[in-house]
Amino acid sequence: MAGIGFVLRKLTRQDDLLGILKGFGHSAIASNGPWFFTVFALAALSMLTYRMGNISALADFRLIIVYNFSFSFVMSGPFLMVATRVLADAIFVGDVREAPSMLVGSFLVMMATQLPVAITLYLVVADLTPIVTILAIVNFLAISSLWLVSIFLSALKDYTSITIAFVLGMSMSVIGGLAIAEPGSAAGPLLGFTIGITMTVTLLVAKILAEYPYPIERPFAFLKKFPPYVVLAASGLVYNAAVWVDKWVMWSAPEAVAGKSGLVSYPHYDSAMFLAYLTITPSMAIFMMVVETRFYESYINFYRQLQRHANYDRIIANHHELVHTLVDGLRNMIVIQATISLSIILLAPQIFEALGIDFLQIGMFRLGVLGSLFQVFVLMLGIVLAYFDFRGPALSVQAVFLVTNAVFTWASLHFGFSYYGYGFFLACLVTFVYAYLLTGRYLYDLPYQTFIKNNRSIRSA
Repeated sequence: MAGIGFVLRKLTRQDDLLGILKGFGHSAIASNGPWFFTVFALAALSMLTYRMGNISALADFRLIIVYNFSFSFVMSGPFLMVATRVLADAIFVGDVREAPSMLVGSFLVMMATQLPVAITLYLVVADLTPIVTILAIVNFLAISSLWLVSIFLSALKDYTSITIAFVLGMSMSVIGGLAIAEPGSAAGPLLGFTIGITMTVTLLVAKILAEYPYPIERPFAFLKKFPPYVVLAASGLVYNAAVWVDKWVMWSAPEAVAGKSGLVSYPHYDSAMFLAYLTITPSMAIFMMVVETRFYESYINFYRQLQRHANYDRIIANHHELVHTLVDGLRNMIVIQATISLSIILLAPQIFEALGIDFLQIGMFRLGVLGSLFQVFVLMLGIVLAYFDFRGPALSVQAVFLVTNAVFTWASLHFGFSYYGYGFFLACLVTFVYAYLLTGRYLYDLPYQTFIKNNRSIRSA
């Protein structure tokens, strides 16, 4: 799924700074579009709504967005992981005729599975006005749709259309939310936010259908390909839950607050972690545009040479080249991201003062930045394991992340406020060490894994 990375990489090879900035900017949007959309639109709407004096509606609005973002992300995980694999397989073999049908079928399945979750959350758990309840459910489905179309983005080549779709959607969210805001009601900001997401999804779907101009036939045929990928589905659920489990645990902290709707959260912790996640944007952009593309070239070369019956010396040479390419790329990522993260940690007081953020969040923010530094490398190593179809090891990495993040965060609650954030940081650190050792072991034995452990003809025999 490194398609757009090759296109963006050409921009950075222009003989000017603008090409490099454009390449990394488009790459950041393509790899982090939904996250950017939510954080920036939510921040802008929250700030402007607060200045307008509509404070009573702000808490409910933010709670609904956080809950929708959280639970749609987790519930979509299994389906999106498998759908990504099916689409990648289709692109690899050069037969993408079923891509539009898969998009439509995926959308219908997502709506059917997510709607009961949204209805339960807002008709049973929360206590909202009827209009806000309806908008909250629609917003939940809109965010789920955004997750769905995002799996197609890496396969597209028109990076400009992707960036425009997200920018227009974010702008519409803010403008629309403010235009229809009413004192004391979360309906206005929520409707504007939902309209913005819907606009982005619509523009992206139009681009996807233009990229794959094939008739929509048998939209649910792709579901037959799901059974072999049960472990992948489990990985999607476990990893997405691991990303959010520390927030869920922190919602039981003594400092957590309950809105009028009955929904509970810990705004200081949530905001600190949201901001911390933004700091890994450079790594995500670099991985998509530089590391993954170079790694993919070595990866393809390794397996194509095997198909052409390469001799032992050539196999070993290609193996060494592949490992060297990956290690070199990840080392550069670590240096760049570590420099950025440590700089942000040191400059946190100035950043908080400039943005007007409560200094109670600064300790959690710093630990969140440090934890995110290791989490992004866990994600990259997981992608590498997925390339080689090491599904079991990848699932074990996600399971370690889920368990450690839940246990360490729960333990931090008992140590008090000064330790908030340590659970997430330690979980990311421990998971990174485990993922690094596991990935290193499997890459070291890659020829053996390829010919023996992952050879289905031998296993079936």
